[in-house]
Amino acid sequence: MPDPVSAPVRVLIVDDSLLMRQLLAEILGADPGIEVVGAAADAYAAREAIKRLAPDVITLDIAMPGMDGLTFLRNLMRLRPMPVVMVSTLTAQGAPAGLEALALGAVDVMAKPQPLGERGLGDYAGALRAKIRAAARAHVQPVGGTLRCAPLPAGGARADRKLIAIGGSAGGTEAIRAVLAAMPADAPPTVIVQHIPASFSAAFAERLDRHSPMRVVHLEADRTLQPGHAYVAPGGRHLRVVRSGGQWWGRLGDDPPQRRHRPSVDVLFESVARCAGAQAAAALLTGMGDDGARGLLALRAAGALTIAQDEDSSLIWGMPGAAVALDAACEVLPLSQIAQRLLGAVAER
Repeated sequence: MPDPVSAPVRVLIVDDSLLMRQLLAEILGADPGIEVVGAAADAYAAREAIKRLAPDVITLDIAMPGMDGLTFLRNLMRLRPMPVVMVSTLTAQGAPAGLEALALGAVDVMAKPQPLGERGLGDYAGALRAKIRAAARAHVQPVGGTLRCAPLPAGGARADRKLIAIGGSAGGTEAIRAVLAAMPADAPPTVIVQHIPASFSAAFAERLDRHSPMRVVHLEADRTLQPGHAYVAPGGRHLRVVRSGGQWWGRLGDDPPQRRHRPSVDVLFESVARCAGAQAAAALLTGMGDDGARGLLALRAAGALTIAQDEDSSLIWGMPGAAVALDAACEVLPLSQIAQRLLGAVAER
């Protein structure tokens, strides 16, 4: 891991397109905090370059000749785990491959640059550089197995009057999967914001549904929130919760991004603070930036149980770390304990 003050992040670019290697090198090399130390046209050349150059981060394409990027990533994480940012064309058809890359241990996934005009390419370059710098600080670790959690205690408070809210970003797809896998089928309504491309969110919800005793729904329109269900905000739309007619409702919005994100964890958490207060419990999981920290503080002030994932179990301790700095978290817990604590909190209330 490079010294964040003095040493630039050393990056190896892996892509079969010469034009793409040159463009990514130009984008990343323009940042004085990033040094492109090499480029490789395929997985075999990448393997030798990693041994020779010892980069801090690699960018990796998914579709490559010989050995595809996912196979190479799987081997890399088994033999020499290191931060990887997948840079690949993101389409609805490619979403499962992108999610598989995250499940295999990639820190983040980003589209390849397109003809966007000067302003659009500048925005893209800024976002890619931020992901590379964040990846260099990531705690890359083996992917764990499914967590187990006892069900809500018999005779606990009515689940339809309780609410659980979860937010995450980089590393959050697998962290959220682990939390939901530990939830019982009768858990309170659970609302989720994960920073994810719009083309990925439906596939992400489907993946969560396969691994959770709860029914996981990709929220595509306003609807009531039911016990035993988890609701994933669609990429590109805010999710808010309101209380109406004695029921929780999830409402989608297209208002401007908050803290550069739509959906925003802050938007979700602040809405839950207003309508649920002490009837809610919330967890802010691994991710870059600080989205969700202020919302978690609002929840704590409203009487909710608030949890930040601890640094050791976080891929990137940006969002939960920002919450801890604000004293927004009642508790700081490893990922393995978060589901049980969320359930215990809403049962107590």
